[in-house]
Amino acid sequence: MKISRFILILRSLITFRVCWVSGGIAALLLSLPGPVSGRIYLDINAPSIQRIKIAIPDFKNNSNEGRQPELGSLMRAVVSNDLDLSGYFLPIEKEAFLVKTPYDRPEDIRLRDWSLIGADLLLVAQYTSIGRALEVEVRLYDVFRGKEILGRRFLGRTVQYRTLMHRVSNEIIRVLTGQKGMFLSKIAFVGTATGHKEIYICDIDGKNVRRITSDKSIALFPRWSPEGGRLLYNSFKEGEAMLYMKNLKTGRVRKLSGRKGLNIGAAWAPDGKSAALTLSHGSNPDIYRIDLRGKILERLTNHFAIDMSPTFSPDGKRIAFVSNRSGSPQIYVRDLSTGIEERITFFESKYNTSPVWSALDRIAFSGMKDGTIDVYTINPDGSNLRKLTEGQGKNEDPCWSPDGRYIVFSSNRTGRYHLYLMNANGQNQRKITDFRGEQTSPSWSPF
Repeated sequence: MKISRFILILRSLITFRVCWVSGGIAALLLSLPGPVSGRIYLDINAPSIQRIKIAIPDFKNNSNEGRQPELGSLMRAVVSNDLDLSGYFLPIEKEAFLVKTPYDRPEDIRLRDWSLIGADLLLVAQYTSIGRALEVEVRLYDVFRGKEILGRRFLGRTVQYRTLMHRVSNEIIRVLTGQKGMFLSKIAFVGTATGHKEIYICDIDGKNVRRITSDKSIALFPRWSPEGGRLLYNSFKEGEAMLYMKNLKTGRVRKLSGRKGLNIGAAWAPDGKSAALTLSHGSNPDIYRIDLRGKILERLTNHFAIDMSPTFSPDGKRIAFVSNRSGSPQIYVRDLSTGIEERITFFESKYNTSPVWSALDRIAFSGMKDGTIDVYTINPDGSNLRKLTEGQGKNEDPCWSPDGRYIVFSSNRTGRYHLYLMNANGQNQRKITDFRGEQTSPSWSPF
């Protein structure tokens, strides 16, 4: 099949964008010791989340001869941005601070100075740069209670200070919520910076971008493996849309499916031992399961319509997928043991694509209504439909974080497609990439 014909199919049927996620999450609840008036609660399932105000002064430089003075503000900025991205914290602007210089000693800290500007939490830190090594000591205070709730040293390399600060942010999330932080995870996506569609990887805040394909063709649909060491993706580098698997540690690339016709939209099974994808296989496009050698294990759908974009449920017992069997692309769920298939999208949109199943048993997808494309979520039985984006361009390619707390998606709300992050309820939408070209089809790595 020629590239032009394949693109026509893409445009006429659906956007083949899907990602697989794994993992789990419990209800998020923070209760600091003390009376009710001194407690902070964070419930990610609440309709609205009250963000905690946190003050983060520049880090104090304890390096000999004041080496690396710029790190004090650079490291502060990374942690502040991380906590802001989480949607649970509201960093206070430095202009509001009553204390303008870093503290020399912990005992010099006057929490009243921070209470007066409305801070709930205060994070102070000191760092020492010795050669290539960097040591950072952080202390987190509950301003209301006047208590230190985190004190820890972190060691790393100076050139990797951003990674070190992501570790600090993760520790803050862990201490306050009991959950793993997301800040060391990665996002794979399709970028057009070179003039071709290539696969890239970046940090969750959009930094440390690196290109991992150089096909000089069309690469599509990157999908992280459950353990995070491999990527599935499609590429036209050999003239047809074939499925490849890349080992990110060794750099080795192996063709997984190069059958005649379609080999697209692969989704990892939760156990990481197989994948589902659409194969035309010389006949009608249906969804098949293959092993990691490319051998067909089973045919998952068998319909005269076109079935695409599979995504597994967290337990691997069901798949959601897109089919035009009703006349337009809609989301269906299939029980893999019984073979029962049910359509779950029936609202006004006649064009629903890109389903992705979260660890919390919720399905996100893109839906078109009145000519606009937005991100929606829905229960696997078709209940509790929610629209998460509205009135801001075209919003596509939703992908859950491994714990189901966040969604990364692509949007052209500023003119070109870039990647955005939001909480699972649609709050705190933030652009995380702003590179040359466009960025689409995100896939979130394991934490």
